[in-house]
Amino acid sequence: MEPCYTIARAAQPPAPESGWTSEDWRAVRPVTVNHFHPRSSTHRPLTEAKVLHSGDGLHVHFRVSDRYVRVANVGFQAQVHKDSCAEFFVRPRGTGGYLNFEINAGGSLLVSCIEDWTRTPEGFQRCRSLEDKWNDRIPRMHNLPERIDPEIAHPVVWGLQYTIPWSLFIEVTGHRRPTAGEVWTGNFYKCGDETSHPHWAAWAPIGEVLNFHAPERFGQLVFA
Repeated sequence: MEPCYTIARAAQPPAPESGWTSEDWRAVRPVTVNHFHPRSSTHRPLTEAKVLHSGDGLHVHFRVSDRYVRVANVGFQAQVHKDSCAEFFVRPRGTGGYLNFEINAGGSLLVSCIEDWTRTPEGFQRCRSLEDKWNDRIPRMHNLPERIDPEIAHPVVWGLQYTIPWSLFIEVTGHRRPTAGEVWTGNFYKCGDETSHPHWAAWAPIGEVLNFHAPERFGQLVFA
């Protein structure tokens, strides 16, 4: 049975620098990203995520209890999955494609709209990288430096908090703000492809093949 997460409704957007246990987030139930692919090293960081929705958009908050944290890919649309990275993939109801929000511990963002995830030598059959303007329109907060190289070998807790505006979904996918009870699908991931202890974890299990781009395995996201 596919996992299900209820996205709580917020009367107003959470404060940009509100912490994991702040008043804005304290009562929000987290998901745990704990299904590790067998190819992962022995490093299994505890990764949790919370999501709220408000009139402004989707608000995403990750907390990672990590080690071997590396951030070498800096800038918008950099290959952040090679670093210590937390990812949120989301597929609005009634749309064929999905959006992948991949952000490393230093706050660099990669985001695209993938409409045909068939693998090709160049990447995917139909994949559209979002324009530079969205780098500024997706405000992000993070507690670690923009670049970390060499990596941090000792235990460290890092976090990400960001807002995905409804205008992005409208412009990119044609989907309006969801109504109460509407069900989308998605997944939460943690990876570190080119750290000293590579690992790949998911909220909704991805199966034997190491592939995060498998929307048929996404879990349900229900809007309260």
